Amino acid sequence: MALEGLHHVTAITGDAPRNVDFYARLLGLRLVKKTVNFDQPDVYHLYFGDERGTPGSILTFFEFPGAAKGRAGDGMVHTVQWRVARDRRDVVQSLECHGVSSIVA
Repeated sequence: MALEGLHHVTAITGDAPRNVDFYARLLGLRLVKKTVNFDQPDVYHLYFGDERGTPGSILTFFEFPGAAKGRAGDGMVHTVQWRVARDRRDVVQSLECHGVSSIVA
């Protein structure tokens, strides 16, 4: 089987409102869908992506209130990075004002 790319990446959040505030308000991603975990219906499942919800742009989160911070391990996604156009220094400054670190290359 040939892999063509990722459809989405899923992570866990301990605080859904804070998660939505960060990804939708601060980063400007679209909250594509808010549903529940079908295996555990009391757990929210949040979907963020580009303006069209394009496969490959999707980052999802299950909310487990009070979940402990995870640790990076073998084979795990532990860093998510977005590319910002060089002429958008305002975006980088806004993120840095909110404590989001950046690497300018």
